[in-house]
Amino acid sequence: MTPLDHAGARELVERAQAVIDAALRELARRGGVDANQSLAYDVAHAASAIATARSCLSYAAHGEVEANLVAAFLALALSDLATRVLGREALWAAPPDWYEPFAHFVTTYRDPGFVATLAESPGPRHLGDDFDMVSATFHRFALEQVRPHAEHVHRANSDIPESIIEGLSELGGFGLSIPEQFGGFASGGESEYLGMVVATEELSWGGLGIGGSLITRPEIMTRALLHGGTLEQKQRWLPRLANGEVLAAIAVTEPDFGSDVAGINTTATKSDGGWLVNGTKTWCTFAARAEVLVLLARTDPDRASAHRGLSLFLVEKPRGDSHGFVFDQAHGGRLEGRPIDTLGYRGMHSYELSFVDWLVDDANLVGEENGLGRGFYYQMAGFENGRIQTAARAVGVMQAAYEAALDYASSRVVFGSPILEYELTRVKLGTMAAIIQCARQFSLDVARLMGAGGGAMEASMAKAYVCRAAEWVTREAMQIHGGMGYAEEYPVSRYFVDARVLSIFEGADETLCLKVIARRLLGDVTS
Repeated sequence: MTPLDHAGARELVERAQAVIDAALRELARRGGVDANQSLAYDVAHAASAIATARSCLSYAAHGEVEANLVAAFLALALSDLATRVLGREALWAAPPDWYEPFAHFVTTYRDPGFVATLAESPGPRHLGDDFDMVSATFHRFALEQVRPHAEHVHRANSDIPESIIEGLSELGGFGLSIPEQFGGFASGGESEYLGMVVATEELSWGGLGIGGSLITRPEIMTRALLHGGTLEQKQRWLPRLANGEVLAAIAVTEPDFGSDVAGINTTATKSDGGWLVNGTKTWCTFAARAEVLVLLARTDPDRASAHRGLSLFLVEKPRGDSHGFVFDQAHGGRLEGRPIDTLGYRGMHSYELSFVDWLVDDANLVGEENGLGRGFYYQMAGFENGRIQTAARAVGVMQAAYEAALDYASSRVVFGSPILEYELTRVKLGTMAAIIQCARQFSLDVARLMGAGGGAMEASMAKAYVCRAAEWVTREAMQIHGGMGYAEEYPVSRYFVDARVLSIFEGADETLCLKVIARRLLGDVTS
C-alpha cells in the first residue's frame, strides 16, 4: 500500500473545500438556505465531514497506523461528497471534471484490501499524560460502576443507581467545567474543555443513559451561569453543582417548539417576590431526580420580541418519583411531571412538565435584572457546550459498539472460520475504526478551540457529523452479531437504539445543519 502523501492529502482537503465553497455561492445565488433546503443540508454535512478530515491531518503525522486511519477516513469523506454531488452538479455549480483530482486517492484508500487491514487497528489517542490519566480514571469507573448496571436499567427502564451518581461526584465528574474558584477543576486555557470531552467519551462507553449523559445537564447549567449569572448566583450554585449536591435538568423544548426556541410559549410573569411560571415543557430529561430546572420562559408578552423576550430561570424543586410527580406550593402553584417512554436512552427518563403559577424567586432569574431578555443567549452558551459533549457521547457509544463487534467477530465461527477472517467483516470494522478515531480527534480539536474562546461553529459540525456516523457504526456492529445482535443477550442492540437519539437532541440534525451550519458557512463565503 502506498504511504499517505501528507501534503497531497492536505491539498485534497482544500480542493474539497473549494467544491463546497462553490456550492455555497450557488446556494446564495439561488436564494439562500430556506429556498434550497436539500442543497443546504447536503453542503452542511459534506462540510462537516471535510472539517473532520482536516482536523485529523496532524494526527496522521504520528505514525503509519494513524496515517492509514486518516487516509481511509478522507477517502470516505470524499466519496460521500461525490455521492451528494452526483446528479446535482448544477446545484453544486460543479464542473464536469470536478471529481478528477480525487479519483486516484479514493480508489487507493477505499480499496477493500486496504480498509480490511484496519479492522484491528483502532489507533492510539495521543491525549498526553494528563488526559491519559483522566481517560483511565473514567474508563475504570465506567467499567466497574456503570457497565454492571447499564443493561438492567435499559431493559427494565429503571432509574440510575444512586451509587453511580455518588461515585461520579466523588470523582469530580460534575465539576469538570466549573472554575477552581467555585469548587470545580477548570483552570481556563486550551485544556478547559478537554477533560469534559475525554470523561464524557469514557462514561458513554460504559452506558449512554446512565453514564455519559449524567454530566451533560450540569455542564449546560454551568456554562449558562458563567456566561450570564451574577457573582452571587455563581457562588450559590456552582459549588453545589461541582460536588453533586444539586443535579440539574434543562426545560427548554415545548410541544410545539423544539429547535425553534424563539417561539416558545411558556411565560414568566412578575409577581410579588418573584415570577409566576405557566406553560408546558417537554423532553425534559432527568426532571424527576433533578433539584433544579434550567427553564427558558417568555418574560416579554410582546411575541414580536421573539428570542429577545426570553429569560432564563433556575427553578428549584424537590426530587420526584420517576414514574411521575406532582408538587404543590403553599400559594397554589403546581408543577406536574409525566414520563415519556422511549425506545432507548433509558435511566434518566424524559418528562412533559406542566407549570401552573409556579413561583420562582427573583434571585433565580439568571443575571437578575440584567438578565431580562438575555435568556436565549445564556441558554445558547450552554448548548454550545452540550453539542461538543454530545459528539463525545457519540464517540463513546461507537467505541463500545466497535469493541463488541470485534470481540464477537473473533469468536463467532461460520462455515468453519471466525467471521473476523471474512473480508466484508474486516472492511466494516476497518471503516468503523477510521470513523471513530477521526471523530474523536475532531472532538478533541474542537474542545481546544472552545478553550481558546472559539469553536462554536465547529462544535455544531462535530455533532452533525459524529451523531449520524454513530447510527451507521452501531447498526453495522449489530449486523456483525447477526441474529444475536437483534436479541437482548448482547448489549450491541442497546448501543444501536441509544445512538439513534444522538442526532435528535441538543439540536436536531436538520435544524442544526440548516439554521446553524449552512447559514454560518454561507455568511463566511459571501461576506
